Amino acid sequence: MRSANEPASSRGRNDPAHAPMLATMELIGQRWILRVLWELEPGRLGFLELRRRMGNCSSSMLSTRLQYLQAAGVIAKNADKTYELTPAGHELTAALQPLWTWSERWTPQSPTSG
Repeated sequence: MRSANEPASSRGRNDPAHAPMLATMELIGQRWILRVLWELEPGRLGFLELRRRMGNCSSSMLSTRLQYLQAAGVIAKNADKTYELTPAGHELTAALQPLWTWSERWTPQSPTSG
């Protein structure tokens, strides 16, 4: 974030100071990432149960997203082959909570309505 004394136009969005935020937007902006986080937020799940909850997400896409989230340090795969949020993942889902609250208030109930 810029300091209170720094003009809004003095630093562009491509400034290296914005790299962490851009990386985070890249992470959560990928299809299925937010859904995986949503499903894992209450607790650990095995691949098959997670796949069942993900609806029309293919097994290969889910596997790819899980690997990506593991590499980002957001989820962990346990010895019993279940997936769960890491401390960083819990912090990320806590940061997303206002977005989920907003969506409950402002987003139509059906994705096809409107």
